[in-house]
Amino acid sequence: MNLKFHEKLRILVVGLLFVSVLEKKSVAQENVEVFGYFESTLMGSRINDDFYQLMTNKLRVDLSSNLTEQVSFAGNFNYITYHGKIEWNILDFLSDDITSTIPVGLQSIYTIPFNDRTFLDNAYFKLALEKIDITVGKQQISLGTGYVWNPTDIFNVKDPLDPTYEQPGHNAARVDFPLSSAYTISALYSTEKNWQKSGKLVRLKGRVSHFDIALIAIESEWTFHDYTKIDTATMNFFEQPEIRRLFGVSTAGELLGLGTWLEYAYNKMEKSKDFYELVVGTDYTFDFETYILIEYYRNMLGKTDYKEYDLNDWMRFYVSEQKALARDQIYTLIQHPVGDLITLGSSFIYSISDNSLAIVPTLNYSFSENMDIMVYLNTNTGKEGTVYARKSGDGGIIRGRIFF
Repeated sequence: MNLKFHEKLRILVVGLLFVSVLEKKSVAQENVEVFGYFESTLMGSRINDDFYQLMTNKLRVDLSSNLTEQVSFAGNFNYITYHGKIEWNILDFLSDDITSTIPVGLQSIYTIPFNDRTFLDNAYFKLALEKIDITVGKQQISLGTGYVWNPTDIFNVKDPLDPTYEQPGHNAARVDFPLSSAYTISALYSTEKNWQKSGKLVRLKGRVSHFDIALIAIESEWTFHDYTKIDTATMNFFEQPEIRRLFGVSTAGELLGLGTWLEYAYNKMEKSKDFYELVVGTDYTFDFETYILIEYYRNMLGKTDYKEYDLNDWMRFYVSEQKALARDQIYTLIQHPVGDLITLGSSFIYSISDNSLAIVPTLNYSFSENMDIMVYLNTNTGKEGTVYARKSGDGGIIRGRIFF
């Protein structure tokens, strides 16, 4: 292989760290738990009558230790390699009326590269004191009750085709203070270069009757980019940062035998127009083991007419600067176990605003206690220019994961 020096060094460091961890496990196994998984994923997509592939290999190693009754530590690092088509141009997925406005010489700027990565995904310590818990470091921050969309979560954006995939860690300091056996107040601070730009969060969470409920307030900086203007000195798109203040509520519980949830967030913006997001969902498992889930999502940043989608809308959606392109969508999931090892299903993502549909058949196979295989295909049916347009590509994923 023709690897650059820094790539060889990175692989060597990761290998030595992994071997060192495994060796130390036998010595300190009473204090430190070592576990993780290896995952290999093959993704394929048809673009303009050509079929392209991207393969990823991911090694995740987790460490966990209860140092004392009050102090614990957890963390993990990931090493990911990419193979095949490692550069994807977003313009290949867009309609001709959008791409025709961009000069040919600038079209390569809209390419997303996939480079090998080695990174610390999570690393934090937790102090469990008598009346307060304190968590400091890079940690999971999961907010809201929605399955696919979470209006109250400013930290993560899920992939509607694969909404349960793990989310990255975020640097923060968090304090959880129980007010009673039923209510807890939490505060979180996510550091940026100054106080104004940093994330500040306060949440009151409790239980009322059969429902968990949370009230949340967040202030942080939110940066959009103008993808129609390029700084020729840096060849980067111009940034449009502003302060965002979010006020939200989420709840989940059981109503008439159905699992139900609701999540709402109102966003007061410093410069742009205020907007709100809403999720309402329900799920149910029948006696014959078929599971069904339905979730409705409204995002007032989205538009109701696909002819109004512009380059900024598409780019912000693809790079996860905003969660939706269309204003109103419905997600449906149906699953049924076939024996003890296989679950078959399909999800349907329908954009009410532009009458486009994504169909995603799925198969989950528990090959053994420590190995899972997941397959999903996706095909889009909408007309050109809609969010789930046929031109945006049919494809699928095969993912195998082995745990250790």
